[in-house]
Amino acid sequence: MTTLFPASGPDLSVIVPTVNERDNLHEVVRRLHDCLHGIEWEAIFVDDDSADGTADLVREIARRDRRVRALHRISRRGLASACVEGMLSSSSPYLAVMDADLQHDESLLPAMLAALKEDDLDVVIGSRYVDGGSTGTWDSKRVLASRVTTRLSYWVVKTTIRDPMSGYFMLKREVLHEALPRLSQIGFKILLDILVSVSRPLRIREMAYTFRSRHAGESKVDSKVAWEYLLLLLDKSLGRYVPVRFIPFAVIGGLGVFVHMAVLWAVYRNAGYSFTVGQTAGTLVAMTSNFFINNAFTYRDRRLKGWRLLTGWLSFSIACSVGAVANIGIATYLFLGQTAGWTVSALMGIVIGAVWNYAVTSVYTWGKPKGN
Repeated sequence: MTTLFPASGPDLSVIVPTVNERDNLHEVVRRLHDCLHGIEWEAIFVDDDSADGTADLVREIARRDRRVRALHRISRRGLASACVEGMLSSSSPYLAVMDADLQHDESLLPAMLAALKEDDLDVVIGSRYVDGGSTGTWDSKRVLASRVTTRLSYWVVKTTIRDPMSGYFMLKREVLHEALPRLSQIGFKILLDILVSVSRPLRIREMAYTFRSRHAGESKVDSKVAWEYLLLLLDKSLGRYVPVRFIPFAVIGGLGVFVHMAVLWAVYRNAGYSFTVGQTAGTLVAMTSNFFINNAFTYRDRRLKGWRLLTGWLSFSIACSVGAVANIGIATYLFLGQTAGWTVSALMGIVIGAVWNYAVTSVYTWGKPKGN
């Protein structure tokens, strides 16, 4: 009887996260073909359900080229988590991450792989800030912003790496698995997340490259990227003590205090209604405003839209009902019992309600979508 031995798997997996990158796909694959001669490789395009049919085109290309694969994610978004899912879907011992917009110099991939193999390194980083590297055509404002965020990263990285914010890197598979238990998967700086999540010192080398202009399509960078980066830094520094989402949740809750107190003053002190009516109105208005702000920022990666926004608000309201009852009940008890004045009574009710609100809504309102 003849024993059949299947062909060996790829030595290198190139993970390419995508959102609306259809116009770049053929060129990315062509350039990978050109630069990876003699290397057993695969390209895994992890698509967050692009509206332009990116995933469909990847599947079409994959029918003609077995080295191309599509990982199509539904109801999940985020560059960091896309990279992790792509790496975990492969069996390759070496994993690279690069953008689909061709701003990263793919010709560096063979040298990065050779360095990992021959020099016993853990991570090789495509760096814009070592000698020979460049940010290309960036204007002065973008260069300054990048320098500032890189400096902030030193707060958690504790290393002399020049470009820990790079989105272009290659690593050994075992490094990923060492990092997995502590990965935050927040925002878009997955390299920074990995570097901080591995407890041992890593053997790292940076290789210079020039950051190129986008080949086609539009940049995905927006004002909320800075917010996600801040959340990542908070999680890597304070996450062991408190859930990272509780920090912005508490800040937004603090802003809600002003909303609450303003409504209470207007209803109770100005309009002349009872304290209980004023406290109830303040609770409802503050709760609703907190829901929409948290939906936009704290839970941006799980943001509710369309009908889910309505059902989410209903879920939020129902889930917080116990906290609201405790808020109103305790505040009213303290006030009517003359244990405290109206201001202190209201604040005590707010504190008790806030702790309950976070614990319950993090599970029932913004719980992870199925499949996450």
